[in-house]
Amino acid sequence: MAGKRIMLVEDDPDFIAIVRVLLESAGYQVFAAADSRAALAAIGAVGPNLILLDIMLDSDIAGFELAYQLRNPLAGAPYAAFASVPIVVLTSMGQTRQVDYSPRARLSFLPVNAYLEKPVDPEVLLATIAALLA
Repeated sequence: MAGKRIMLVEDDPDFIAIVRVLLESAGYQVFAAADSRAALAAIGAVGPNLILLDIMLDSDIAGFELAYQLRNPLAGAPYAAFASVPIVVLTSMGQTRQVDYSPRARLSFLPVNAYLEKPVDPEVLLATIAALLA
């Protein structure tokens, strides 16, 4: 776990600060990007071991688009080297948009490894990250 790099793609500075403290106290390195363009620009330099991704960034679907770009495994795709990096969605989309996905529908629709609703229980977040990085 020590030193693993986590890219947090989130537009709420308060949420970034809280998650940063939590993850850094657990021994992770945290890199934040406030929108999908900044995330794509930084991902090559950071080389994250895991990505925490909000859905509603620059637009209501920016997080979906970013997940699909990162999951494109085709040779020559810009981010093919990151296609196997675990992605955990952290979103309040269910609350703000009244979108009710079942766990199976969430993960079949989104090319991600886990989906957590905000507010996120810190212990659940840490356990999810640890399981995906094991």
